[in-house]
Amino acid sequence: MRSDNHMNTRRWFLVSALGVGAAAATGSAVLLSRPADHTVSRARASASGTPSAGPEATPGKSGASRRAPAKSASARPRRPSSAPRPGPVPAAAARRGAYRLRPIAGDSALGTPAFHPQVRTHAELTLPGRARAVALTFDDGPDPDFTPQVLAVLRTYRVQATFFVIGENAAAFPRLLHDIAAGGHVVANHSYTHPQLTTLSLGKVKDELGRTSDVIERVLDAPPRWCRAPYGEWDAPSLRVCARLGMEPLGWSIDTNDWARPGIGSIKRAVTRGIEPGSIILQHDGGGDRSQTVRAVSDYLPRLLDKGYEFVRPHV
Repeated sequence: MRSDNHMNTRRWFLVSALGVGAAAATGSAVLLSRPADHTVSRARASASGTPSAGPEATPGKSGASRRAPAKSASARPRRPSSAPRPGPVPAAAARRGAYRLRPIAGDSALGTPAFHPQVRTHAELTLPGRARAVALTFDDGPDPDFTPQVLAVLRTYRVQATFFVIGENAAAFPRLLHDIAAGGHVVANHSYTHPQLTTLSLGKVKDELGRTSDVIERVLDAPPRWCRAPYGEWDAPSLRVCARLGMEPLGWSIDTNDWARPGIGSIKRAVTRGIEPGSIILQHDGGGDRSQTVRAVSDYLPRLLDKGYEFVRPHV
């Protein structure tokens, strides 16, 4: 027996050495397990209260070296994760930034604006088509004193107009933008601080027009489609910026010079003598005392309506 045990021990060490060598050559891990007397193993396991490590032991309940049995095809599928999934992009966020500068080289990451006009060589000074249609426009607002007065006159005669707002004024009085839009009027871009665009760098032009469009969109949830350069001064670079921001440039054919407060009669004569089908009338609801403008508008509107003139919003 001693000889047999001695031989078994030697065999075990030899097999172990071969196994370790093979593991070193292949880079795999090998768990060494010496053959044992299973009767003794079961007895010791029973005495210690632990399950036997022999072949009769239940698979998966002993030793970390045993792998869990493979799941059958009929096993219950995993329940989906309870982690929240991202929802759809809000419509407001999708619309946001539609007017912004489009990349020069085909990047569509900012999306396609709903309105993207071609680059113009000049601003339109009159309205196309529609006999006896004219446009009433007001610049440099909104103003907390005079914009509401102008809106009241327009409401009295059920006339629509276009308001070219200054960005810093719009940011200061956002409620007035809502009042303008609620009256069915157009809110348009007139730069942020009223500089002469042709004297600015391209970056400054983008900033002046872009910031104003940003204010209008943030307040009204829609970007402006029309723009008027301060003093009516455009050049090729500023017209390109205007188009890339999704706006059409608009000028005027009748200048009332009301900004200089020439008197109510002078403002009225400028309109009534110069008006013709397609006229675009320039006046101001901000930038100073506009009480003369309010009075002049309230005087000439009923006269022109009686002559068959129709006050419309600009259109392409």
